[in-house]
Amino acid sequence: EAAGRAAAREAAKSLAEGLVGRFAHGDTLTDRKSVFQAHVARLRSPDDVRLLLQALKSDRKIARATHNMVAWRCGRSSDNDDDGESAAGGRLMHLMDLMKVKNVVCVVSRWYGGVHLGPARFKHINNVARELLEKNGYDTRKPMTQ
Repeated sequence: EAAGRAAAREAAKSLAEGLVGRFAHGDTLTDRKSVFQAHVARLRSPDDVRLLLQALKSDRKIARATHNMVAWRCGRSSDNDDDGESAAGGRLMHLMDLMKVKNVVCVVSRWYGGVHLGPARFKHINNVARELLEKNGYDTRKPMTQ
């Protein structure tokens, strides 16, 4: 029985590691001791979201973030979560709408540094997300012509 539980734990760990490997992680941005970092992954179906988020949060550093704000879209389904950072999930979703991002989950982690940033925090959340979405080719807006 113990061997069966150990094998199940190993299989779950292997699955989580494979799912975490689907994420691209952005550079960190620090402002007054708060640290922001974006994470993005391609979605194959809306069912992927829960497993991908679980896998991402299996990283203890990410799990310990003060907030892990999420926005995702897959086909006609989409959702967002502020994780306690008022309106941040909706703002992330709005950014994804503007960039015409499809079939992606975007997570922005914030480790609170003890100093209130006010509205600047939303700028940082959107900037780290936008930068990583662009870097990984998820921005599908048509290029602007002169």
